[in-house]
Amino acid sequence: MDRQRIGDVAEIMLDYVENDTTFQTDKILSVPTRAYTDPDQWHAEVELIFKRVPLMLALTCEMPKPGDYKAMEALGLPILITRDKAGQVRAFLNVCSHRGAPLVKQGHGNCARFSCLYHGWTYGNDGKLISIADAKKFGEIDKDPLRLRALPCEERAGMIFVCLSPSATLDLDAFYGKFLLDFEAAGLANWTFLGSRVIEGANWKIAFDGYLEGYHFAKLHPDTIHPRTPANITHYEAFGPHMRIGFPQRSIAKLKELPRSTWGDQENNGFDFVRIFFPNVSAFLAPELAQIAQLFPGPTPDKNRTVLLYARREPPKDDADRAAVDDMINFLRDVTYNEDYVIGMDIQKGLEAGAFEHLVFGHNERGNQFFHEWLNWYLQDDATVPKPVL
Repeated sequence: MDRQRIGDVAEIMLDYVENDTTFQTDKILSVPTRAYTDPDQWHAEVELIFKRVPLMLALTCEMPKPGDYKAMEALGLPILITRDKAGQVRAFLNVCSHRGAPLVKQGHGNCARFSCLYHGWTYGNDGKLISIADAKKFGEIDKDPLRLRALPCEERAGMIFVCLSPSATLDLDAFYGKFLLDFEAAGLANWTFLGSRVIEGANWKIAFDGYLEGYHFAKLHPDTIHPRTPANITHYEAFGPHMRIGFPQRSIAKLKELPRSTWGDQENNGFDFVRIFFPNVSAFLAPELAQIAQLFPGPTPDKNRTVLLYARREPPKDDADRAAVDDMINFLRDVTYNEDYVIGMDIQKGLEAGAFEHLVFGHNERGNQFFHEWLNWYLQDDATVPKPVL
């Protein structure tokens, strides 16, 4: 993390608050409403983006020990992420090479071997086929080609990244650049995983648009977010297609009581950041509790499935602390669903009603504009087209 840069952004946000301004661009962007409803675009997003780029699918702290695993679903694909006895993470399709059954049900666990739920073929957590049930009757067969289908996978900065296509190229340095340095500085790899919640809503972009701006805070979150964070005052920084979004707190003026050289160390003490992983992750690393939202396109264009991951630096101290953590997790889940996702489903109905052919994003909604520009860049599938810049 560049503390000098963080301090500079804090100073910018303090000026925003004192002068009632915000980050602005020089244009208003129109986005076709069919971008949120069209099956062809939904299919293209899945094939040209979600199945090509590295996706953050797990936190290190979800499966920190050798033998740990996480079985999940992404875009309808069954995924198995393992940590072998040497501590290396691997990712596979959770599909037996015999007859296509899953090896393990969704969730977390710890084991050295996986036994297919259908016929009991056994695999190591490195993906190798170890044994075939009743092999004498099954017949001789070369087990090596029947290992689990591996997916490109790499662990970095307390997170596990996976490409959903076996043939895809995973290059975290090229895709993320310096963006992950913030998570390394935060020591995310050593945080404690506290659980997850799943919510569902409208088209994944309708939901994701809400993570990219604070314009709606006063109207939509008058009793939850708005008392801490003023509406429509936001700062954006880009790291390739990814963003660090700054939100000043109402208390940001207290920075002036501190030496200017220390402002880069005051995140969550006068201002906050939400870090956006293109295409589908929003991470808020609050010291009390981090919420990391993973948004996935649902089975049809009008639906998304969002997994909310929760972690903090220290494990619960006792049962009372654990109960308080669970209450906070449920509160954050409820705010996200009841105040954001419910209106998102109403928005979906509005767009499908055909009232307008375009939505508009204003000068103050540059983060949303930037996201849609990058989305369109990937959908063009033409590397010669210039990449968007903030």
